[in-house]
Amino acid sequence: MQRRIAHYLSEHLDEAIFLSSVELAERAGVSQPSVTRFAMVLGFAGYPELRQALRPLVLGGGAHGAAEPQESLLRGAIDCEIRNLALVRERLAAFPLKELGEQLAATEPLPVLGLRVSCGLATTFAYYARRIHPDVRLLTHGGSELVDGLHAARRAGAEWLVAVVLPRYPREAVHALEYAEKLGLRVAAITDKPDFPAEIVLDAPVSDRLVFDSHAAPLALAMALVEAMADAAPLRTQARLEEYERMTDETGAFLPGDLA
Repeated sequence: MQRRIAHYLSEHLDEAIFLSSVELAERAGVSQPSVTRFAMVLGFAGYPELRQALRPLVLGGGAHGAAEPQESLLRGAIDCEIRNLALVRERLAAFPLKELGEQLAATEPLPVLGLRVSCGLATTFAYYARRIHPDVRLLTHGGSELVDGLHAARRAGAEWLVAVVLPRYPREAVHALEYAEKLGLRVAAITDKPDFPAEIVLDAPVSDRLVFDSHAAPLALAMALVEAMADAAPLRTQARLEEYERMTDETGAFLPGDLA
């Protein structure tokens, strides 16, 4: 397996530095985990780090002529995100957004979990969900605090947990979901893995073309879920949004829209 990967890289390095681990695995005729193991054998934390180390061999590291390759890299990353978003659009009908939105709108409280890199998307989802839902509880810290939060939410009447679990997947997040299920919580996961162990999986691909992953497609899917929650309780949504606007006007929370 490793010989296949090494051979492909030696023959197609100028192309390989723009490929994801899945794409490289397909072209080398191996599995995606084999690509990750290959990178780790070479002393890297994973394939993105190996790819980043190989790029100067093709693109060069000096100032002269670096602008065009860098622009090409960014264009490739954006093109990848466009394809990811198009895939989500094509699969929208397959996601149970309406039914899940109704369930999440009805459960109180609504715990939302996201650890490490998943914290950002979980926080964004929770921020907007709070605008339309009376009790959203964000869980972004691990350890006993996470266990306490799950237990308290369940005791308060929560029936569902929304979990954001993106690569690299924290072991603690998976253990937390197992504990949540033992408590009787039903789990809806926003992730990039179609086979993620949860009752409902909303999966959207993650782009790994740059040094760090970018999550445009999972974010779009998360916002679609907020929209479904809003649609499930239109009167409550309208009332809460109007109340929010009155509060922000009274407190001067935001700058005026026209700053010119």
